[in-house]
Amino acid sequence: MHIKLGIVMDHIDSINTIKDSSFAMLLAAQKRGWPLYYMQQSDIYMLGATAMASAKVIKVTDSTENWYEAQPAADIELASLDAILMRKDPPFDIEYITSTYILEMAEREGSLIVNRPASLRDANEKMFITHFPQCCTPMMVTSKPSLIRQFIHDQKDVIVKPLDGMGGESIFRLTPDDPNISVILETITQRGHKTIMAQRFIPEITAGDKRILLINGEPVPYALARIPAQGETRGNLAAGGSGVGIELTERDHWICQQVGPKLREMGILFAGIDVIGDYLTEINITSPTCIRELDKQFNLNIAGQLMDCIELQIKH
Repeated sequence: MHIKLGIVMDHIDSINTIKDSSFAMLLAAQKRGWPLYYMQQSDIYMLGATAMASAKVIKVTDSTENWYEAQPAADIELASLDAILMRKDPPFDIEYITSTYILEMAEREGSLIVNRPASLRDANEKMFITHFPQCCTPMMVTSKPSLIRQFIHDQKDVIVKPLDGMGGESIFRLTPDDPNISVILETITQRGHKTIMAQRFIPEITAGDKRILLINGEPVPYALARIPAQGETRGNLAAGGSGVGIELTERDHWICQQVGPKLREMGILFAGIDVIGDYLTEINITSPTCIRELDKQFNLNIAGQLMDCIELQIKH
């Protein structure tokens, strides 16, 4: 099946091709003979009621040097593309939200957007876990330092983090006797004006923060356990963690069974859930990573599976 595939992502010049999941998707699509249309967030726009883009047709090469060639940009209607991957990294700001509105217009004209624009807006990557309390450790979402302080007192050992962060950014571990608790809560909540999430600390983080990838709600059978660096409580690779591939546990599969149907219902074809010990901690749907690491360790073709899924969705 001949599919015209677009991708909205950060500048392709700046990616690490060894690790970049968007690049893996481009390679998998090109292998099928699908033409690739590359766009940055600033390249998509509205002309009247029509969603448009200044797009470049590209070809990619699996290399750490000269990994793509691009034709000159040309203005196209987004709806002329069969499918569009929305892979722009956070921050999830007003520019990102505006992009989802533009992509939604292309969706109404028949393009398949991965992931669905409305779901990108609705499913905050931290808040979305509140739909699955049976999978989660005790948690609180609030902007009030007094409530968070009480939660810390009750739970004894707590992680606090912003709702719009990524890569382990601004994550703190707090206990009731921490001498910096007041200034940390003042800073992270902007003196009570910014809502954050607090979660009971999970000691099993020492064994890794597992990233489990799901394609249309079905898990890849292996996870990447991101092991914190010495002296760290964050397993994020961006925070210095190291990635070790492991087989999913029975509990991991059970969590996926809880989350998967909701992902399918919301048109989230590609997601990355984070599990520490026995608990779901995040559901990432904007630009989940770890494809290349898992492919390499277990001889998988995760991006190819996603392209199979996209092709099936378009056929139906």
